[in-house]
Amino acid sequence: MILRGFIFLIGFGLAIIGGVSTIAYLNLLTTGYKFYEYLHFISRKIECYLLIIGLLMVWISIYFPTKEQD
Repeated sequence: MILRGFIFLIGFGLAIIGGVSTIAYLNLLTTGYKFYEYLHFISRKIECYLLIIGLLMVWISIYFPTKEQD
């Protein structure tokens, strides 16, 4: 149970970092980038992948089945 909470908190932190980076890069749209160019740009940035990794960790920590202790 402690491990599950730890994975949840780490995943939440990574999702926050990735989400803030992704939102910060939205400023590129105001400089004339098209939406497709924006998606291409953030797909090359490692910090934007932290959003996906963090959300996946949170999902796993919530929905992954636990072992039943008798």
